[in-house]
Amino acid sequence: MEKKVIHTDKAASGKVPLSQAIQAGEWLHCSGQLPLDPATGELVPGGVAEQTRRIIENLKAVCEAGGTSLENAVKVTIFMEDLADLGEMNAVFEEYFGTEDPPARTTFQAAKIIAGAKLEIELLAFIPQ
Repeated sequence: MEKKVIHTDKAASGKVPLSQAIQAGEWLHCSGQLPLDPATGELVPGGVAEQTRRIIENLKAVCEAGGTSLENAVKVTIFMEDLADLGEMNAVFEEYFGTEDPPARTTFQAAKIIAGAKLEIELLAFIPQ
């Protein structure tokens, strides 16, 4: 199996040495995305809802660059600064992933998220053949 680095300018890359995603066979492993505006590289203004929306839009762009989509997500891991914000995050998450067949998911409270973000989300998706 060969691995391939996936990159798109439609999602923020951050300032650390990592790939936005790695394609390995028919799997796309997306790095954790922060709520960074791809145009400026800056944290988006607003609260958990705005940050969740920006992160999922970033993940959507990375998935598309890797030949898949959010519909093919099988596992999502969410790191949140405060689990008290879970309801607000879930409302936006549901807009993108629905309730019929959402991906498997694990959510953690983290002591601190990079760049002062309120959350970070990583995703694993299959690439249809």
